Amino acid sequence: MTILVCPDSFKGTYTAAEVADAVAAGAEESGATAVRLPVADGGEGTLAALTEPLGLHHVTVAARNPWGVPGEATFGLSDDGTAVIEIAAASGVTTPHTGPRDPVAANTYGTGMLIAEAVRRGARRIVVTAGGSATTDGGTGAIAAIEDAGGLGRASLTVLTDVTTRYVDAARVFGPQKGAGPATVELLTRRLAETARRLPRDPSGVDATGAAGGFSGGMWAQYGAELRSGAEYVLDSAGFDALAAQASTIVVGEGRLDGQTRAGKIISAVLGRAGATPVYAVVGSVGDDLGDYRSRFAEVIVASDTAAMRAAGRRIGTAAP
Repeated sequence: MTILVCPDSFKGTYTAAEVADAVAAGAEESGATAVRLPVADGGEGTLAALTEPLGLHHVTVAARNPWGVPGEATFGLSDDGTAVIEIAAASGVTTPHTGPRDPVAANTYGTGMLIAEAVRRGARRIVVTAGGSATTDGGTGAIAAIEDAGGLGRASLTVLTDVTTRYVDAARVFGPQKGAGPATVELLTRRLAETARRLPRDPSGVDATGAAGGFSGGMWAQYGAELRSGAEYVLDSAGFDALAAQASTIVVGEGRLDGQTRAGKIISAVLGRAGATPVYAVVGSVGDDLGDYRSRFAEVIVASDTAAMRAAGRRIGTAAP
């Protein structure tokens, strides 16, 4: 019996690798063979999830935080010219900052610096994960940094996202999470609409252009960036389909399983590819709005620490066909 353990991180508590190790260890104690495959959906942890599959080495360089303060950020770069950059590394809502965390002033210049540095180091394919930003600048900061450094050259750009929000809606949907009150949301929305009209092509009517406060739309409009599902990209890069074909059971996981899980998150992507293979969910908590989505799983097990995750692995290993 082979169990494929492919959790996302439990945000703020356990990395995807830590969850996978705990669940897999429990499954192995029950006599099962466990394959660890930590995953992500284009947000927190995507660089870690792609490091081994893409052969990335980590590079730490100078970058500005969303409020212009100099610092450092890390991205991944492979020997064959693929770079993976998390927008949260330089432009994230949790980026260290001692001053006011002004949602209007926050910009993506630091992420543009990372993109430009990847180009300088020979990257030909640049993948940016668009989760966890502090910004609603429509990508203008990143565009300025890239152009200040001489542009993308011949490098292609892909933005990974798990949302379908459109460019001008970004402030309304995500602004409150970044500290924007109603008046500020209106200001940011007007600014996005004005920016959309100035860009080489208008992102306003295109799905997924509102990710990371419109960063994805700015990259699409200025550089022809491909917009892709982060979950699907990670599963493809990690060879999920081949591993799932050899598994008798699949285990997924995330910090909270709720109604939002079905909207482009990694668990929904795994369920879409699992076919008839039973899928167990090991999660930190379950939302009241989960509804009939629970029926998609062989079982949902709540496990909020590694001991409970290990126990869940033993239980699944015993129950799995």
